[in-house]
Amino acid sequence: MSATFSSLRYPNYRLWFGAALIANVGTWMQRIAQDWLVLTDLTDDSGVAVGITTALQFLPFLLIGPWTGLLADRLPRRQLLMATQGAMGVLALGLGVLVLSGAAELWHVYAFALGLGVATAFDNPVRQAFVAELVPPERLSNAVGLNSASFNAARLVGPGVAGLLIAAVGSGWVFVINGLTFAATIAAVALMRPAAMWVKDRAPRGKGQILEGLRYVRGRSDIVVIMVVMAVVSTFGLNFQLTSAMMARVEFERGAGEFGLLGSVLAIGSLTGALLAARRERPRVRLVIGAAAAFGVATAVNALMPTYWLYVVTTIPVGLSALTMMTAANSTIQTSIDPVMRGRVMALYMMVFLGSTPIGAPVVGWIGEAFGPRWSILVGSITTLAVALAATVWAMRSWRVTVRYRLLRRPHLEVVYLDPPVPAGDEPVPAEQVRPA
Repeated sequence: MSATFSSLRYPNYRLWFGAALIANVGTWMQRIAQDWLVLTDLTDDSGVAVGITTALQFLPFLLIGPWTGLLADRLPRRQLLMATQGAMGVLALGLGVLVLSGAAELWHVYAFALGLGVATAFDNPVRQAFVAELVPPERLSNAVGLNSASFNAARLVGPGVAGLLIAAVGSGWVFVINGLTFAATIAAVALMRPAAMWVKDRAPRGKGQILEGLRYVRGRSDIVVIMVVMAVVSTFGLNFQLTSAMMARVEFERGAGEFGLLGSVLAIGSLTGALLAARRERPRVRLVIGAAAAFGVATAVNALMPTYWLYVVTTIPVGLSALTMMTAANSTIQTSIDPVMRGRVMALYMMVFLGSTPIGAPVVGWIGEAFGPRWSILVGSITTLAVALAATVWAMRSWRVTVRYRLLRRPHLEVVYLDPPVPAGDEPVPAEQVRPA
């Protein structure tokens, strides 16, 4: 088996990967249907309403993230995961029934988005930590990359299918289908063999454990840099649900099918980035910063495209750079932290990564309404480039980083850390550490 798919040799991970692919298709279908329902059926092309819906779905990450991470460190993850997946399935079915009955109003969608956000806030840290129990530690980076590949392979299919279903039978059936897909994840987790898992010690009960997680992160400058970069990019740049809907509907005057196509084409770049990430044994902070800069450039080009089809094509580098950045950030954190802290650290990461959406989505939606959909993308491009530049300057000064380029020797480009960040618990490193770029 090639290095890209090496985690699939483990039976429990194979079950997880297959079930996640099914559930992810349903998730992408629901995202498209939910935004289209709000934008076209329940409002008069209101970007603010779509932004509020998105914000409510991610608000719980900001409010309860640290506590959900602590539960992921304390409780058996298999049982917790089945409970959260079941709750998400019930919510999707409930919204579908409401839409099919013709009784759905905008506040109903808001309420279900908030409920789904609560369930997802509990689900996300345990799902992130659970992957580490399915493969040995040396395969964790590969497993994280394949998870992203699964998510974005589903993105190739889900938006397009959702667009066709919305046009054919309406949004309600899309929600119902998504609700049923969660049964695949529950069944897969139930079928896994506990004896073949790499279960780490649980965090003992005690006072101050959330503060302990905060102190752990504060003492890791590399994790802090990643979180700051991802918080800014997520707030203003990773609003594809909102910006794509506005560009398709308002700027190019297209329908649900063309809106769904945008998500599928974006996924071509995202899937490529995820598969490349699966081959990396140990991503680093500089990859996160470099990919963020590339994302800023790609989104600027994307926002300025004059026609729908040029806009579609330029979503591919947007997806590639975004997924490279997100997967590198996730893998860098996961592979370097103390396993007993994994749930809390990943919850904090998800809190700043996804919890920033409630702040950014309504603002980006308002910018799109006030100044046009193109500016809703450009504001993300500008802020992303700014934070990538700031992180680079800070790292070069604080870690004393220099870059060497040699035309006639390989590697041509080397990054030299005179004072590299050392993960907690690691052995001291030499004063000068040279790494190929």
